[in-house]
Amino acid sequence: MKKTPLAALAAIAVTAALALTGCVAGEGTQSAPVTKPKPAASGEKLGANGWSATTLNIDYATYNPLSLVVKQEGYLEKAFGGKVQVNWVKSAGSAPANQALLAGAIQVGSTAGSAALLARSNGSPIKTIDVYAQPDWSAIIVGKDSKITSPKQLEGKSIAAFKGTDPYFFLLQTLAKFKIPLDKVSIQNLPHADGKSALENGSVDAWSGLDPLLTTSVLTAGSKNIYDNPSFNTYGFLNAREDFLQQSPDLAQAVVDAYEKARAYAQKNPDDVAQILAEAAGIDPKVAAETMKRTKLDVDPVPGTTQTKVLKVVGPIFVQSGDVGTQAQIDKALASLYDARYAKKADPAELPNQ
Repeated sequence: MKKTPLAALAAIAVTAALALTGCVAGEGTQSAPVTKPKPAASGEKLGANGWSATTLNIDYATYNPLSLVVKQEGYLEKAFGGKVQVNWVKSAGSAPANQALLAGAIQVGSTAGSAALLARSNGSPIKTIDVYAQPDWSAIIVGKDSKITSPKQLEGKSIAAFKGTDPYFFLLQTLAKFKIPLDKVSIQNLPHADGKSALENGSVDAWSGLDPLLTTSVLTAGSKNIYDNPSFNTYGFLNAREDFLQQSPDLAQAVVDAYEKARAYAQKNPDDVAQILAEAAGIDPKVAAETMKRTKLDVDPVPGTTQTKVLKVVGPIFVQSGDVGTQAQIDKALASLYDARYAKKADPAELPNQ
């Protein structure tokens, strides 16, 4: 069989991902440039447009409110002044975001910390460049008529969870805490939206879900939260492909600057951010507001020891569940996962105010 060249595969992946996820070229790409491009760094070559590249493929996600602000406010489009096309690709969860990063369909994507560690442990060439939130976005819920009131009662039950995402690892940690062997439950690998539907139509006994879908199910379908543990959540990570960081550190810095500008905006305008989330997710503003209450944005954006402490707990569970081959892979990945340079240098003032 004739093999398709890697370059061709990457091009196909980009085209497919943009088509299937509804890629949106950023608004305001004709705005006059205000931010001056960063000087070239270690091998970086700036083009005629003053930037190292002419396109940026980046994700946005309803589980990452800062991405929604960056997109809606056009921070990157204004910074690039029409000289770099920003292609926005929607991520439906950490697993799809990791798949898009691995395929090269996006250069920057948002995931849970656990998902980023899992991906790098299994060979994905990504680095975490910013911590966007400390969310309490996972919990285990059951249907409104369920007799289950505690995780202790999950043995022998069918539970929906999306593998490769924080809710999945939240479930694994919960089962371990309550001493329920993996072979004593039936885990249904379903995307978040499908997991919600499966719970509400009675196809599964429980769902380890993700906000805002989780909160939506509780507030609109009467689903009941039987276990919530914020310490099991592994922060929100903004990740970038290593080749992108090597070739376009100027674009990477602009992205992190934009994220930090969005963080400042979100902290001053929580109601506006809730409305942005409601519109992006197609949910009731009250649900969006409740979801935002469970999302702590006032965190240090520099990835480091705080996140490592959480991930060291999750890492061994990857091996026990068979998601990663050895602990050595986990240790190697965790030691090389962060690239903190961009968050340390983050300066929202580098971006235009209008």
